[in-house]
Amino acid sequence: MAGMPLWLAGPALICPVSDAAHEVVAVKDPTVVFHGGRWHVFSTVAFRGGGWSMEYRSFRDWSKAGKAKPFFLDTNPNLAGYHCAPQVFFFRPRKTWYLIFQSQQPQYSTSGDVSKPMSWSKPRDFFRSKPASLGDETWIDYWFIGDDEFMYLFFTGDNGKFYRSRTRVQDFPDGMSEPEVIISAPKEDFFEATHVYRLGARGGYAALVEAAGPKWERYYRLFTADSLGGAWTDTGNTFERPWAGIANVRFKAGVAPWTVDISHGELLRQGCDERMVVEPRNLRFLVQGRDPQSDGLPYGALPYRLGLLSETGRGGKRGR
Repeated sequence: MAGMPLWLAGPALICPVSDAAHEVVAVKDPTVVFHGGRWHVFSTVAFRGGGWSMEYRSFRDWSKAGKAKPFFLDTNPNLAGYHCAPQVFFFRPRKTWYLIFQSQQPQYSTSGDVSKPMSWSKPRDFFRSKPASLGDETWIDYWFIGDDEFMYLFFTGDNGKFYRSRTRVQDFPDGMSEPEVIISAPKEDFFEATHVYRLGARGGYAALVEAAGPKWERYYRLFTADSLGGAWTDTGNTFERPWAGIANVRFKAGVAPWTVDISHGELLRQGCDERMVVEPRNLRFLVQGRDPQSDGLPYGALPYRLGLLSETGRGGKRGR
């Protein structure tokens, strides 16, 4: 995954859809797995007038994504209230699906069937209270990944800090350790939405982190590590030379550019379990973006939608 990929963007595929009880202005922060012949996408939704929740959509092919009807997860009484920024995976040791989300602290629900949104359990906390090591710092955008020995939790706080906690696989979801800071940087260079993946059969790990450009245009940087418990190496991305950003994304012929932000997204994985494996080449990246004409709106009113980037090669700078 090292080097600067070149990306091809199609149109926005998943856009806000409302119903009588949910007036949606944005769909964002996706997590996605392929299971049982279908794609399963969980996302944050922002409501007109304020408030956040999550939705679920399922479809067989990305060409059908725009027609997939959302299921608003607050329809499940267990998931009423504030929950957002989901992550979904199948935890092999317990043969159970886990849905992780921000509530504000990290919480989880479980299910035996990812395709049945009413089956998600009542949320439970990972920590009894906010860890003392965080002090007054924010904690957001939680991400779990496992190896043979540990389940690791990574997260950020809009403050330039990258945190790590862990518990033994046999103890998960209990026993999380006190979070430690493993990277500290200016907040615009290490902002939020950090996701960590195992790089195919050859191993090694990649952390993708959302950063902010000179006008707070969002883009992604890449960090690498030999192990989840080890040190992370900065591969040197910038706004001008991003891992994924407007500088190395072009839009398909006939597709009007619909975003300059390449923001909170997830790579399409090889499997659906806690190892978070991706193939290091020919990547596909489901990201959020928005019309740049929406600059200046309150954060909760920004009209985010989701689109798919496809890697077309590796090379130098690619303009709009």
